[in-house]
Amino acid sequence: MSDTESPWAEAAPQAEPDDDPAAPAPLGVPRTPTGHAEVDAHLERLGDADHLATDGHVEVYEDVHRGLRDALTALDARPGPPVPPPPYGPRS
Repeated sequence: MSDTESPWAEAAPQAEPDDDPAAPAPLGVPRTPTGHAEVDAHLERLGDADHLATDGHVEVYEDVHRGLRDALTALDARPGPPVPPPPYGPRS
């Protein structure tokens, strides 16, 4: 080996293991439908995190949280049933 060569230059690259702990893996968390189409769509979006590395989960979770919060807010904004009239009319 000459003075300009690095002892690491000839090292063979190591094969990566098949079981890469950093690789995305499905969490296997069941998502039960609620019967509310908008909420169910947001819950299904959680499945997108199964195919992302851990650092990508936050974006999915924040998106789902925002969507669920908006769905709940929309329920509060809907007008409720009409108020029933008083049982007795005005008395004179």
